[in-house]
Amino acid sequence: MVFADPGEARARAEHVLRSGPSPLHASVAHQVLGIWQRDFGDLRIALRHLRRARDLAARAGSADREADVLATLGVALVHAGRTRQGLASFERGVARGSGHTRARVLYRRAYVWWVLGRHREALEDVRRALPVLRQAADDIWTARALTLRATVHLALGAVDRAVADFTAAERLWDTTGQEHDKADAVESRGLAAFRSGDIPAALRLLDEAEERYAKLGTPTYNLSIRRCEVLRAAGLAPEALAEADAAIAELDRIGGQSTRKAELLLAASWAARSAGDAHTAIARAAVAVRLFAAQRRTWWETHARLELIEARVAAGRRSGRLVADAAAVAEKLASFGSPAAPEASLLAGRIALALGWTADAERHLAVAARSRYGGPPPARVTGWAAQALRARAAGSRRGVLEACRRGLDVLDDHRMTLGASELRAHATAQGAELAALAQEVGLAQGSPRRLLAWSERWRATVLSAPPTRPPDDPALLSGLTAYREIAARAEAARMEGRPVPALEREQRRLEREVRSRTRHMGGAAAGAGYRFDVDRLLDRLGDGRLVELVVVDGRVHVLLCGQGRVRRFAGGSLDQAVAEAGHVQAALRRLAHPGAEARLPLVEEAGRRLQDLLLAGAVPHLGSGPVVIVPPGALHQVPWALLPALRERVLSVSPSAGSWLRARETEPPPEGRPVLVRGPGLATGGAEVPELAGRYGTATVLEDDEARVPRVLAELDGAGLAHLAAHGTFRADSPLFSALRMADGPLIVHDFERLARSPYRIILSSCETARLASVGADELLGVVTALLPLGTAGVVASSAPVNDAAVVPLMLALHKGLGAGLSLAEALRDARAALPGDAVHQATGWAFAAFGAA
Repeated sequence: MVFADPGEARARAEHVLRSGPSPLHASVAHQVLGIWQRDFGDLRIALRHLRRARDLAARAGSADREADVLATLGVALVHAGRTRQGLASFERGVARGSGHTRARVLYRRAYVWWVLGRHREALEDVRRALPVLRQAADDIWTARALTLRATVHLALGAVDRAVADFTAAERLWDTTGQEHDKADAVESRGLAAFRSGDIPAALRLLDEAEERYAKLGTPTYNLSIRRCEVLRAAGLAPEALAEADAAIAELDRIGGQSTRKAELLLAASWAARSAGDAHTAIARAAVAVRLFAAQRRTWWETHARLELIEARVAAGRRSGRLVADAAAVAEKLASFGSPAAPEASLLAGRIALALGWTADAERHLAVAARSRYGGPPPARVTGWAAQALRARAAGSRRGVLEACRRGLDVLDDHRMTLGASELRAHATAQGAELAALAQEVGLAQGSPRRLLAWSERWRATVLSAPPTRPPDDPALLSGLTAYREIAARAEAARMEGRPVPALEREQRRLEREVRSRTRHMGGAAAGAGYRFDVDRLLDRLGDGRLVELVVVDGRVHVLLCGQGRVRRFAGGSLDQAVAEAGHVQAALRRLAHPGAEARLPLVEEAGRRLQDLLLAGAVPHLGSGPVVIVPPGALHQVPWALLPALRERVLSVSPSAGSWLRARETEPPPEGRPVLVRGPGLATGGAEVPELAGRYGTATVLEDDEARVPRVLAELDGAGLAHLAAHGTFRADSPLFSALRMADGPLIVHDFERLARSPYRIILSSCETARLASVGADELLGVVTALLPLGTAGVVASSAPVNDAAVVPLMLALHKGLGAGLSLAEALRDARAALPGDAVHQATGWAFAAFGAA
């Protein structure tokens, strides 16, 4: 019962002990309490119960009872880090037990071998136990043995064997009432899905397992370890680190399993390094190494040593000692049959290259490169990265580009299996090195056209295909509604000066729920992505120019596309440009309020400095036609209309040349109607909306209580033009929860992704609606980038806080231009020119940009 209904089992065991039981029955009761404490509570208390159970079994004179308790005690001792004592307990248990009981003892020793990372011994004990358990028709323990064997297969990279065992075990679990074991089986299937490269299925199954554990009231430390691994692979390292640290703190609080703590420390180190915190990664990995060594868990210790070396390299350390350490770890992992062995060889090769040890590097990289043809996507990408580095060391530019192309193809196919735009964006981080190597070669070849093609190859890939439309999942829909209600209540409470901690906690919980549900979505078939065509771009530009800014080794390179060719100009330092853009954004925020006029010349001077850094020698060649700017993610906050060479131009911005081209080729809906929305709380009350309603006689106008999210979404779907006057909030910590405030609460990016087709043109007249978060290799997440893949060809939005009153004349002039048949970029250019010349109005005009091509 302890794995069917743990709480009830504990209560019954305590009742038995209060009733003055015989030694035999008391032994069983203490064993149950020991198991409960071992897996869900304090290990010190568990060991006291289990030793008492062992002594009572000996007094009862039952060899099988004693063998059974010795096995349970052995597991607890190993989890407490007392490996030698635990294995000795198993030796006695195997010797004392017979038949069916001995098979159960062997199964539990196999489990301990797995915990210790001794996989051959684990498989051997399962091999000996399974026939006896099957012959005894012991479905529960047979299912446990199959589940364990599958888990060992996963550790060795044998995914197909694991899936077969999990399937067989699940058929048996369906015939039992073992709810905790069933939850464990779902968790294990989640791990198998992850090893197969199916991250959405892995997240869905792990969430399902967590729900099952929650109903039983049991902790989920092992689940946390597995979810950390999946989250890290999905590029969600900060979440993985938070989960690992929370689980470690809880284990410390209750005195839980030392083995689980070591595994969580290793997971935390992985996550910290992936999140860019090398020093935290080093600290966590060093403690994990010590714990694993003390627990005699060589397999785990070796993996922790690999992570420690990775973290030290990430912190900037390079030495011959690190090369030797990485090589030794790679050799040991290979002897274990660990799938991580190629990663260790790649690491040794990287360090050797950095030191100029080309012969050593070639030896290690050649070993790592063998993984490029088999295994899950991360292993193949590791192999292609090693092959690209080999080719670069050998001076073969062609070899570098071929390896980069093949590696990015693997990641392309993997990325398209992800339905959530958030996961697609983060997944690109795995290809950052390959993309950078290819750009490096493209630059060295002196071909701007090739540099453009390679820069586009791994830029704004999230926009290359629409995200999977969220299913009509009642749980997701109710979660979005509840989130909106709680967020609205929290906002109202803040405005009234009332405390909101409880509401904020509930809001964060609902955010996690919505985020989890959307991540469960699978994507399109492999190979469904978009391929960029330079010739088509040049043809579509006509007399216009497209300026793509490419960063190679910290320097900006300007690729000027137009007149049938691509030219390159050298720009300045990326770091300088980012710092300058930050100063400009701060100044624009101040200029949004009257009284800051003296700063206007400073802002204009900063615009000139930005132009020197970002456009440099390309300025005389911009021509007189429209200009499209394609900045890297780090420069998305630049107010491009502030740059002197762009101030009087028809100017638009795009996350990539490919996304501009797709927007340019997007056809407007045949009967696209205008939709005007006015949200609550605007200083001007959205004063432009009533006047625009008079201009557009057929427009749908939503205001006051009608401007509720479900109604707004229904009207936006398939609209030709939408104007939303509503307060905007940008969430840098969670960009897909960036929002526009409606009458019933926030309209978030996740809501927009439910549209079958977003409006062909959309104007967001509120603050900060164009702000984006840079994630992955060079991806941007926010309201604008959510709309572009869903059918929107053009967006006007602001990247900074703006003055509400100054927005009204800008918006009226913008719509006047649209009514005259102009594009969004043309209308915005003319609207800026029509504004008064004071600082507030000028800053407002610069803050807005046209995105896309409509």
